[in-house]
Amino acid sequence: MNLKTRVMPSPGTTPENELFIAAAREGRFVLRWCDDCGKTHWHPRAMCPHCWSTRTQWKPASGRGTIYSYSTMQRVDPPYTLAYVTLDEGPTMMANLVGAASGAWRIGMKVQVQFEASDDGTPVPVFAPAS
Repeated sequence: MNLKTRVMPSPGTTPENELFIAAAREGRFVLRWCDDCGKTHWHPRAMCPHCWSTRTQWKPASGRGTIYSYSTMQRVDPPYTLAYVTLDEGPTMMANLVGAASGAWRIGMKVQVQFEASDDGTPVPVFAPAS
Protein backbone atom coordinates (compact mmCIF):
# COMPACT_ATOMS: atom_id res chain seq x y z
CA MET A 1 0.00 0.00 0.00
CA ASN A 2 1.26 3.46 -0.90
CA LEU A 3 2.26 5.54 2.12
CA LYS A 4 1.84 8.88 0.35
CA THR A 5 -1.36 10.71 1.09
CA ARG A 6 -3.25 12.93 -1.29
CA VAL A 7 -3.81 16.50 -0.19
CA MET A 8 -7.03 17.80 -1.68
CA PRO A 9 -7.44 21.35 -2.95
CA SER A 10 -9.55 23.68 -0.88
CA PRO A 11 -13.14 24.13 -1.98
CA GLY A 12 -12.87 27.77 -0.96
CA THR A 13 -15.39 29.54 1.22
CA THR A 14 -18.37 31.31 -0.32
CA PRO A 15 -21.49 32.83 1.25
CA GLU A 16 -23.41 29.71 0.15
CA ASN A 17 -21.06 27.14 1.73
CA GLU A 18 -19.71 28.96 4.78
CA LEU A 19 -22.22 27.35 7.19
CA PHE A 20 -21.46 23.91 5.72
CA ILE A 21 -17.74 24.51 6.31
CA ALA A 22 -18.37 25.84 9.83
CA ALA A 23 -20.34 22.66 10.66
CA ALA A 24 -17.62 20.48 9.08
CA ARG A 25 -14.99 22.16 11.28
CA GLU A 26 -17.06 20.87 14.22
CA GLY A 27 -17.27 17.39 12.67
CA ARG A 28 -20.94 17.78 11.71
CA PHE A 29 -22.39 16.95 8.28
CA VAL A 30 -25.27 19.18 7.19
CA LEU A 31 -27.38 19.46 4.03
CA ARG A 32 -29.70 22.11 2.63
CA TRP A 33 -33.40 21.30 3.01
CA CYS A 34 -36.23 23.12 1.25
CA ASP A 35 -39.04 24.43 3.47
CA ASP A 36 -41.47 24.44 0.53
CA CYS A 37 -41.04 21.04 -1.20
CA GLY A 38 -39.34 19.23 1.70
CA LYS A 39 -36.48 17.88 -0.43
CA THR A 40 -32.81 18.10 0.36
CA HIS A 41 -30.02 18.90 -2.04
CA TRP A 42 -26.30 18.93 -2.61
CA HIS A 43 -24.24 21.09 -3.76
CA PRO A 44 -24.54 23.91 -1.22
CA ARG A 45 -26.72 26.62 -2.69
CA ALA A 46 -29.46 28.81 -1.30
CA MET A 47 -32.01 28.05 -4.03
CA CYS A 48 -33.75 24.67 -4.14
CA PRO A 49 -32.96 22.92 -7.45
CA HIS A 50 -36.23 20.95 -7.19
CA CYS A 51 -38.81 23.75 -6.91
CA TRP A 52 -36.66 26.93 -7.14
CA SER A 53 -37.72 28.13 -3.70
CA THR A 54 -35.32 30.32 -1.75
CA ARG A 55 -36.78 29.09 1.54
CA THR A 56 -33.98 26.64 2.36
CA GLN A 57 -32.02 25.95 5.52
CA TRP A 58 -29.13 23.84 6.77
CA LYS A 59 -30.11 20.80 8.82
CA PRO A 60 -28.11 17.92 10.35
CA ALA A 61 -27.73 14.89 8.08
CA SER A 62 -26.71 11.32 8.86
CA GLY A 63 -23.55 11.32 6.76
CA ARG A 64 -24.41 7.78 5.64
CA GLY A 65 -24.72 6.72 2.04
CA THR A 66 -24.25 4.06 -0.62
CA ILE A 67 -21.69 3.97 -3.41
CA TYR A 68 -23.53 4.52 -6.70
CA SER A 69 -20.44 4.49 -8.92
CA TYR A 70 -16.67 4.86 -8.45
CA SER A 71 -13.40 5.11 -10.33
CA THR A 72 -9.83 4.76 -9.12
CA MET A 73 -7.25 7.14 -10.57
CA GLN A 74 -4.20 4.89 -11.03
CA ARG A 75 -1.97 7.13 -13.15
CA VAL A 76 -1.27 9.60 -10.36
CA ASP A 77 0.90 9.31 -7.28
CA PRO A 78 -0.70 8.53 -4.96
CA PRO A 79 -3.67 6.80 -6.60
CA TYR A 80 -7.10 7.78 -5.26
CA THR A 81 -10.73 6.76 -5.71
CA LEU A 82 -13.61 9.10 -6.55
CA ALA A 83 -17.22 8.07 -6.18
CA TYR A 84 -20.78 9.18 -6.54
CA VAL A 85 -22.34 8.50 -3.15
CA THR A 86 -26.12 8.52 -2.80
CA LEU A 87 -26.81 9.89 0.66
CA ASP A 88 -29.48 8.31 2.86
CA GLU A 89 -31.30 11.67 2.68
CA GLY A 90 -31.58 11.40 -1.13
CA PRO A 91 -29.02 13.54 -2.96
CA THR A 92 -26.01 12.07 -4.73
CA MET A 93 -22.64 13.76 -4.29
CA MET A 94 -19.17 13.22 -5.67
CA ALA A 95 -16.45 12.65 -3.09
CA ASN A 96 -13.20 10.82 -2.46
CA LEU A 97 -13.28 7.36 -0.91
CA VAL A 98 -10.77 6.69 1.88
CA GLY A 99 -9.95 3.97 4.37
CA ALA A 100 -9.79 0.94 2.06
CA ALA A 101 -7.66 -0.39 -0.77
CA SER A 102 -8.86 0.46 -4.28
CA GLY A 103 -9.90 -3.16 -4.89
CA ALA A 104 -12.14 -3.21 -1.81
CA TRP A 105 -14.79 -0.77 -3.08
CA ARG A 106 -18.08 -2.08 -4.48
CA ILE A 107 -21.18 -0.49 -5.96
CA GLY A 108 -23.88 -0.68 -3.30
CA MET A 109 -21.33 -0.58 -0.45
CA LYS A 110 -22.41 1.40 2.63
CA VAL A 111 -20.16 4.34 3.52
CA GLN A 112 -19.96 7.03 6.19
CA VAL A 113 -18.75 10.62 5.86
CA GLN A 114 -15.52 11.83 7.42
CA PHE A 115 -13.73 15.13 7.00
CA GLU A 116 -10.15 15.58 5.81
CA ALA A 117 -8.19 18.81 5.75
CA SER A 118 -7.58 20.36 2.33
CA ASP A 119 -4.40 22.17 1.35
CA ASP A 120 -5.45 25.26 3.35
CA GLY A 121 -6.99 23.31 6.24
CA THR A 122 -10.62 23.65 5.11
CA PRO A 123 -12.43 20.37 5.88
CA VAL A 124 -13.59 18.38 2.85
CA PRO A 125 -16.16 15.55 3.07
CA VAL A 126 -14.81 12.10 2.13
CA PHE A 127 -16.39 8.68 2.62
CA ALA A 128 -15.02 5.58 4.34
CA PRO A 129 -16.52 2.09 4.69
CA ALA A 130 -19.38 2.14 7.20
CA SER A 131 -18.73 0.15 10.35
